[in-house]
Amino acid sequence: MAAKDRPTPDAAPGIRLSSARGRWILACVVLASGMAMLDGTVVNVALPTMGRDLGASLSALQWVVNAYMLTLSALLLWGGAMGDRIGRRRALVLGVAWFAVASAACGLAPNEGTLIAARALQGVGGALLTPGSLALVRSVFHPDDQARAVGAWSGLTGVAGALGPFLGGWLIDGPGWRWIFLINVPIAAVVLAIAVRHVPESRDTAAADAPFDQVGAVLAAVCLAGVSYALIGSSGGAFSAATGIAALVGVLAGVAFVVVERRRAAPMLPPSLFRSRLFSAANGMTLCLYAGIGGILFMLPVQLQIALGYDALEAGVATLPVTALMLLLSPRAGDLARRVGPTPPLVVGPVVAAVGVLLMLRIGPGSSYAADVLPAVAVLGLGMSLFVAPLTTTVLASVEPEHAGLASGVNNTAARVAQLLVVAALPLAVGLSGDAYTRPEAVDTSFHRAAVGCAVLFVLGATTAAAFIRPRAVRPRLEDAPRPQCRSHLGVSAPALEPGDGRRP
Repeated sequence: MAAKDRPTPDAAPGIRLSSARGRWILACVVLASGMAMLDGTVVNVALPTMGRDLGASLSALQWVVNAYMLTLSALLLWGGAMGDRIGRRRALVLGVAWFAVASAACGLAPNEGTLIAARALQGVGGALLTPGSLALVRSVFHPDDQARAVGAWSGLTGVAGALGPFLGGWLIDGPGWRWIFLINVPIAAVVLAIAVRHVPESRDTAAADAPFDQVGAVLAAVCLAGVSYALIGSSGGAFSAATGIAALVGVLAGVAFVVVERRRAAPMLPPSLFRSRLFSAANGMTLCLYAGIGGILFMLPVQLQIALGYDALEAGVATLPVTALMLLLSPRAGDLARRVGPTPPLVVGPVVAAVGVLLMLRIGPGSSYAADVLPAVAVLGLGMSLFVAPLTTTVLASVEPEHAGLASGVNNTAARVAQLLVVAALPLAVGLSGDAYTRPEAVDTSFHRAAVGCAVLFVLGATTAAAFIRPRAVRPRLEDAPRPQCRSHLGVSAPALEPGDGRRP
């Protein structure tokens, strides 16, 4: 997705990972992608504090999350294409600088409207730097070192994401929530200095002359924005003419997107990928599973802080078992999937995650962390560890090897879209709206409803795997599929972004 991912004639000769320059390049891309990963894991913890400080409604807080997810989801494939066209280092530098300026605007925002707009701009920067960092790894390192470089990139970025809730909680309780954004500015300055001094330029010369699907990107963004606005605007049953129009515009844009992609010679999202039943099933699973993840991780920090009285640091640390288990166990789950096939872990993992979410029904006012919160988040983390890596393996096995990069990008985007939509829809579904998120009784009731709904989503994902991902169909494909290189990716926001060997069929 992020690049055609073969070194091109105008790329620098392969740089060894063990060299001083190689270490500088790895530090650059890890800091860049880790910066974006950090924001993805700390904002949910900061929502109650933001709401109190800005006097924001729940719908405004939903938009704080979704404005970023909207632009990131709609433009992620575009960001990878831009790196091929204008140069991968240039795309990374542009994305990091954009992300830093938008982060500063978030940190200085005087009101909720400014914060939401700045978050949308932040997502544009994220769409450039996230695939751009991986594209650089694949294009500048020596072929013998590329697999190790990608593995180091994914593992170290995962560690940054895992530290996010702890660091974010400390910042929120200390200097204030604005610093979860302002801290990106000095990090970005370091990344830009390293990139200018140490990172060579590379590009896909063939992509520079290829047509770019601007219409598809715009229609995707309008579709997601319209549907999200309608869902968030309808919270509490307040369906108005504006929400109705937004829903209609979103649906029409979605239909137009499908029509345009089917007719374009070089579409942003090639419909031919979905001719593979396995690929379609894997992405259907992704929608269910990441909706479940996004929903429970959106509601849990609110429940812990409002209903149980945790401070932001305590709420952030409370979820650390999820990320710790994923970093430790995901590589082993990926190896297991290649030995026995991905179907068993794709069925068992979501069921275990559903059990973990149902254990959260025990979390309420007066609950003990050791007896009630820890077992639930640990079982959830175990279930997620079982299915995230096998899901990536299935996606790579579902298409021809030369299309693996694009398939991974589509799957990554599907996960982000699922989380965007569940954050928009879940409060409406569980009856939480307005300033109800400030009242412990309302939050507790809504959280328990949300837990049941998210458990159903996990079970639906397991059912999809059992029904459509048949072992006899998958296991022969594993021999020809590229081996996943992002073995230790955190996988909370989306499945690992794999480079593959090409993007366009």
